[in-house]
Amino acid sequence: MASSNKFLGTGLDDVSVPGQNFLRDALTSCTDPLKAIEEFQLENGILLPSLRPMLPLLDLHGVRRLDFHTSVLEELREKMIEHINKLGKKDGKGNEKKLKELLAKSFPIIKIKALRPVIMSILKNITHIDDKYLKVLVRDRELYNDTDTEVKRQIWQDNQSLFGDEVSPLLSLYIREKENVLFDHENMSQLFFSSSPKLRRQGNVVQKLAHMVGTSVKLYDMVLQFLRTLFLRTKNIHYCTLRAELLMTLHDAEVHPIISADPCHKFTWCLDACIRERNVDIKRSRELQGFLDGVKKGTEQILGDLSMTLCDPYAVNFLATSAIKILHHLINTEGLPRDNSILILLLRMLALGLGSWDIINTQQFKEPKLDSQVVTKYLPALMSLMVDDQVRALHNKLPPDERESAITTIEHSGPPPDACEAYMRESVVCSVLAMYYTLHAAKTKDRGALLRILSILGSCKNGLAYSDPFLHQLVALLIQFPDEFQGEDFSTVLFDEFFFAGLSKDNVTRHLLKLIWYIYPKLPETRIHTLMKALQPGTQHNEAVHKVYEALQQKLTTQAEPAPSTTEMDYLDSPLLSVPMPSPSPYHM
Repeated sequence: MASSNKFLGTGLDDVSVPGQNFLRDALTSCTDPLKAIEEFQLENGILLPSLRPMLPLLDLHGVRRLDFHTSVLEELREKMIEHINKLGKKDGKGNEKKLKELLAKSFPIIKIKALRPVIMSILKNITHIDDKYLKVLVRDRELYNDTDTEVKRQIWQDNQSLFGDEVSPLLSLYIREKENVLFDHENMSQLFFSSSPKLRRQGNVVQKLAHMVGTSVKLYDMVLQFLRTLFLRTKNIHYCTLRAELLMTLHDAEVHPIISADPCHKFTWCLDACIRERNVDIKRSRELQGFLDGVKKGTEQILGDLSMTLCDPYAVNFLATSAIKILHHLINTEGLPRDNSILILLLRMLALGLGSWDIINTQQFKEPKLDSQVVTKYLPALMSLMVDDQVRALHNKLPPDERESAITTIEHSGPPPDACEAYMRESVVCSVLAMYYTLHAAKTKDRGALLRILSILGSCKNGLAYSDPFLHQLVALLIQFPDEFQGEDFSTVLFDEFFFAGLSKDNVTRHLLKLIWYIYPKLPETRIHTLMKALQPGTQHNEAVHKVYEALQQKLTTQAEPAPSTTEMDYLDSPLLSVPMPSPSPYHM
């Protein structure tokens, strides 16, 4: 309180207004304190003769002088702020000069809370604030916290650590929000890939970040540097999503100083349009290819940011889904993968996106070379699986024939070609395509296709098949046909061969718990027992795993409890006993 009073006195004295110090001196040096107080009130009250006669009337109504003066102050303050804002919206050096003169006169009273909003509104409307004012705001935490974002931007320009402190909680919140959607075991209606790019950009964190950046290229570059650093440190792909979403949010707001300075803008914009339309046409494919081919010597570093844009899981989802669609189209038209230019471009972009972390980590800004054998050997092997699926689907529609069924099973339901697993072990692009073929099989509820691909899916390079976006989608699809889990062969492949191979990772445990949450009524008791034993978390698991496991265990226990039996006493207490017995029917023999 003493500190506040000190600031109050100092502020008023600095602008030649009698304050606390003046009143203290007057009271200690006078002979009649009451007269001194009255003189102070007359000299420093509201100097409007028309109001003087009203004061005794307010006294009679019990309105304190403090309340009266406070209400007048608040009214005048709002009028003043409104006038300052109007002045700030008008262009011209004259208005800027007036605001700076007003700031110089009023800044000494900034520590008076009642008057602070006026000074803050002046600061907010000045384009370039002198460092002497900014230094005062930075040194005082209370003043800094009360400062508008427009003013803070000018502070952050030369104070990266302070800007980092402001941005860091937002980035952490963004990651938590993404992970909450991926791991939510109670709400499967909100799927990760179901929202459109424009809807995602309306998120609170992205909008707040865009507001913090404003039109400052320097602050925007700082945010990108934070995202690159965090991506390198954590390998968390959601930072790549935020990089793209922030740029497109600024694009939507037409912040030209930034979007014209970011060399990734046109590429990201074009890719965003393709994701929204769920299609890559010839025109857009040429534009995207032009950006990739147009990276000139000396500007290779742009590939680092382009790769982050393509590493965004929404971009990977779109590229891989589009590639699988094209492969189906090629099967139906008897075309070859190497002859489809759009497919080759999609694979190039997938390779660049999936190699993003290595590119930024090594600072080797080169587009990863796409192995020609991926196109000439792996894709035909993957397409052979798709052909098998079509043959089986067609056969199932024909009249039953035991001999033909046996031949179809032998020829089109055996183990996947060796090339599939071999290339999945070596190539991230092949791995992702295998994962999205798996999702396609799950969407079409093709049991045979799922069993074949799941048996080798754990072989994906870098454990890609155990990434959260993929497992989230796979679980969401699997819970739509729970009856399949009654078959031991299906459970053996899915649980024993695929999921159990990745149980060393917390995230795999959480996704598997989510799957069981929905399909446990169809599982045999022995299988449930085996799963719960394998999934029991230890000290190495995080708190979230323990919570979900305990919730599932409670759910299973509640379900297993037998319904309360009707005892003999319960029956005797039945209200039906009070109803009279009906007379024998005359037709009863």
